[in-house]
Amino acid sequence: MVRALLAALFTGLAAPAVGTYLVQRRLALMGDGIGHIAVTGVGLGLLTGQSPVLTAVIVTVLGATLIEVVRERGRTSGDVALALLFYGGIAGGVLVIGLAGGSAQTLQSYLFGSITTVSVTDVWTVIALAAGVVFLALGLAPQLFAVCQDEDYAKVAGLPVRFYNLLTSVLAAVTVTVAMRTVGLLLVSALMVVPVATAQQLTKGFKATILAAMGLGALASLGGVVTSFYVDVAPGATIVLLALAGFAAAWPVGSLLRHRRHAGAPFEVDPGLPHLSVPEDHRHTHGVDCGHVAVRHGDHVDYVHDGHRHAHHGDHYDEH
Repeated sequence: MVRALLAALFTGLAAPAVGTYLVQRRLALMGDGIGHIAVTGVGLGLLTGQSPVLTAVIVTVLGATLIEVVRERGRTSGDVALALLFYGGIAGGVLVIGLAGGSAQTLQSYLFGSITTVSVTDVWTVIALAAGVVFLALGLAPQLFAVCQDEDYAKVAGLPVRFYNLLTSVLAAVTVTVAMRTVGLLLVSALMVVPVATAQQLTKGFKATILAAMGLGALASLGGVVTSFYVDVAPGATIVLLALAGFAAAWPVGSLLRHRRHAGAPFEVDPGLPHLSVPEDHRHTHGVDCGHVAVRHGDHVDYVHDGHRHAHHGDHYDEH
């Protein structure tokens, strides 16, 4: 039970952390595509006698890289590239698992999760991979957000857009592998997307959204494991249903909050406050190494902060 709770906790934190960027890029179904590719990785592990987790990581990272190459350089759109890998991944996985002599029960444990049977080695693998995913997702949040929000703007700001796009895809691939023993490869995308959608109903700003999504994901994962233990139902499905229940409860609350914000009186604009232009080498008050992306905007400099662009204006910062 303790091993299952630890695996669920770290999976619940990592999946929404990466899912926030996928939702921002309008690639919410990317987790599904990578999950199908991971089936082939599991099959190769069973066929070669290696750890299915290790081979799944390798195959999914290669698949995620291929998705980015096709999306960026090919004439195929991102959703078509995902569809092609959907079909090839699941078909190849079923074929290879059959060649390896795996049973339908073995395949089902990876497709729908089997968190109650995780070993100590599995738990440590999940913790290590999930911790790395969370560290990068939060540590590089300003850069990843800028790229996911507007690639053209990120290029103007001097960010290596191709690298960060690829990094996001690789993080998604690792997250899918982490979650395959918890919620299963067919349901992993739900844990990457639903907590993010729930957080967006209740929060304002990117930083608040990603932190709230991680908290909701961890809560749904732990709640699903505990519920399945006492009610004797499938843990993966229970986790996803709890996450969906959270969204159903948050949606009317979010609608009410948005209505109240829109009904409020707008801020008054002081026409007498002069606009202060700043030179190119301006150092904003947060410090040079604070991590906020700086971009030239006409005759002044804007800074990306908490999902918004801030511009120095007199004795304060304007947000737009």
